[in-house]
Amino acid sequence: MPPTRSRSSRNLIEQEGRILLAIQAIKKHEIPSIREAARRFNVPRTTLQDRLHGHQNRGEARANNHKLTQTEEETLKKWILSMDSRGAAPRPAIVREMADLLLATRGSTPVQTVGENWVFNYVKRHPELATRFSRRYNYERAKCEDPIIIHKWFDCVQRTILQYGIDPDDIYNFDETGFAMGLIATTKLVTRAEYYGQHSLLQPGNHEWVTAIECISASGWALPPCVIFKGKVFIESWFDNLPSDWRFEVSPNGWTSDEIGLRWLEKLFIPSTNTHMKGKYRLLILDGHGSHLTPRFDQICEKHDIIPIYFLEAYPHARIEAFKPETIKNSFTAAGLVPYDPDRVISKLDIRLRTPTPPRSRGSDWEPKTPSNYMQLQKQASSIKALLHTRSKSPPSPLNSAINQVLKACQITMQSAAFLEKEVSDLCAANEKKKQKCTWSNKQIPQEEGLSVLEAHELVMQPEPAIEEPPPPQPRRPSPPLQPRMRALPKCGACGNEGHKRNACPVRPN
Repeated sequence: MPPTRSRSSRNLIEQEGRILLAIQAIKKHEIPSIREAARRFNVPRTTLQDRLHGHQNRGEARANNHKLTQTEEETLKKWILSMDSRGAAPRPAIVREMADLLLATRGSTPVQTVGENWVFNYVKRHPELATRFSRRYNYERAKCEDPIIIHKWFDCVQRTILQYGIDPDDIYNFDETGFAMGLIATTKLVTRAEYYGQHSLLQPGNHEWVTAIECISASGWALPPCVIFKGKVFIESWFDNLPSDWRFEVSPNGWTSDEIGLRWLEKLFIPSTNTHMKGKYRLLILDGHGSHLTPRFDQICEKHDIIPIYFLEAYPHARIEAFKPETIKNSFTAAGLVPYDPDRVISKLDIRLRTPTPPRSRGSDWEPKTPSNYMQLQKQASSIKALLHTRSKSPPSPLNSAINQVLKACQITMQSAAFLEKEVSDLCAANEKKKQKCTWSNKQIPQEEGLSVLEAHELVMQPEPAIEEPPPPQPRRPSPPLQPRMRALPKCGACGNEGHKRNACPVRPN
């Protein structure tokens, strides 16, 4: 015996076929009434009546829990395909932002927003779209992810801490990171479904390499950063509106070097950590970059009781940042679990039950107005349909279908205008930022070594040295008058004497 669910599905499919035949018979005037058609084709009369009035089959109808209408989702899909064709496929966060923009343009109160997983479900509903995500992974880095090597490194750290009696608050982690300004990183995108593999994005042509040196303490504070730009001189606008303890360096390629690493150790790390020391020794964990492996670097560390341990490059730095002890403890405390304190969570809840105010009744008089948003357009279309239905007292006519098409076209136009308004707003913001950048000072600060923000401000405030005027030019001595050029005397070709020619030579043989 077949299962009940399969039998029910088969019955619904057969009933749908009989309903379509009944609707066709009524439209051809083969059966005079709906009741008679329902009896002949063995279908529910109310279902047949609803289908004649335009109701859609539940199996083919759109679910009611969708935030966006079908027209809004189609408009959003066209925008994604348009951005993809221009080489700027949007990230899921941008797609979610544009969906919220469509909900905001409806004019409803309060403004609705889509959920965190809405983009994933939206892409799943549209086979024309797909998400692409790629991740670069170095083969040499993967070979180093050996548990035995990692355990040995941790044992070395533990031995060093016990040997020198290092306090946990005197442990520091130091690393450099480089990035190209204007270079698009690998990220997840919403693109066309027919693409295979990694998708390409257009990016600006001007790239500038910048390196940032960061150092953090196990006690929960971070040292001021050191930023390395590509160049030969410092620009005054770099130091505007920044903390005075930040430090800047310049190098020919924007990378760190042995000299920059030494200056960071002497002028930033040591002065910043001297006031936080709780023991005699400090533990500095760093990677195996060449600027940290110089004899001068080790000599300075030994002089100031700094124990450097070179960190294994393959170990994921993000895990240290994510699983800080203070962060873990704070998460348990905020949840009211450890220590046990449910009032910490319950006190933040503000739930008040109240009887909602009934909506005001709409009058029978209808005044047509130009709709300015989606909600007003929907209400006006419903009013027009209700007015036509009241006057005609008949099933939906071709005029009703034409109204639906006009309504859909207006909705698409409004939604496309909202997307264009968002793009124009972003372009205006970028243009305004570029204008502000043009107002920045391009004054150069000649300095061979690095500068902190405080040192740069002191150099800028110094009065410029007075420029000595060049001495007045001395009067030129009058040159002697030019002598007229004298023509040279002729020279004889026979005897070689000057003053006569060959034909007039006295010793010329006859």
